[in-house]
Amino acid sequence: MYAIKNKVQLIGNLGQFPDIRTTETGKKLARFSIATNDTYRNSRGERVRETLWHAVIAWGKLAEIAEKYLTKGREVAVAGKLVHREYTDKSGIKRFVSEIVLNELVMLGGGPRYEAEPTDEVEHFDTEMDN
Repeated sequence: MYAIKNKVQLIGNLGQFPDIRTTETGKKLARFSIATNDTYRNSRGERVRETLWHAVIAWGKLAEIAEKYLTKGREVAVAGKLVHREYTDKSGIKRFVSEIVLNELVMLGGGPRYEAEPTDEVEHFDTEMDN
């Protein structure tokens, strides 16, 4: 039971091409967002479809795979842990973000499956992510 305390699994479509960066220590980082859709009936019985956006971070080998294979609109399944952090933007405003740090990526539609080595480390790269 311990292994599932902080695990997120989503299937969605990329909102943009991954933003690829390299940290000062030389580690590759990919940032992208995926959209998931939820359908429900509101209080009037009308069917409502809602799109939710999720910020995703991939490090190391998964970032390299994201850079090489992921494109805007591509359907993917992702698994990782939910991380909350805060930073101060260039205007001096404190920002709070929630991100999914990947440890597994599956490109749907016949694409291969990739997994990262398990890690408890979370590196912080203080930049904004535009959706």
